[in-house]
Amino acid sequence: MRWMRGLTVWAAVLAVGVGVAPARAAGTVGEATEADLAYHGSAVMGAGRVDVVLTPRNHGPEDVSDSTVRFRWSVPLVAGAQRLPAGCARTGRQEVVCRTGALAADGPGERIALRVWLRGRPTEVTMAVDTLWGGGAVDRNRSNDRQQVLVLDTGDAYFF
Repeated sequence: MRWMRGLTVWAAVLAVGVGVAPARAAGTVGEATEADLAYHGSAVMGAGRVDVVLTPRNHGPEDVSDSTVRFRWSVPLVAGAQRLPAGCARTGRQEVVCRTGALAADGPGERIALRVWLRGRPTEVTMAVDTLWGGGAVDRNRSNDRQQVLVLDTGDAYFF
């Protein structure tokens, strides 16, 4: 009788194992998803303040549950003067990162509006935008999620 119970337990284990095997064979368990993240927006500078509006986009083929976009400026940010929106944090003298939230395949994400103050009120700044973390997805086209924009202190919008 004991050996029958043991045999039944092993049969159940094998049945569960067989149930998992097709998912692995299809590539859905243990493999990274693939997505193509991109960022489009504008930056305006005036009197040492830069206003950035950015819309993240995922060109697919798969959804991304969350990702992080990084903003870097060529001059330091003013210490203690930054009031960043929810989901954004200052991570260095010249750097801020923001969550994008979930990005559906072939769809835009939530708009990110960011205002930073630059030290010394420069007349120009270079702003770099790129993906810091892509939610674990593989992005084979990194050219559209890495932008570099020269922003002049003119009050004009510079688009990227």
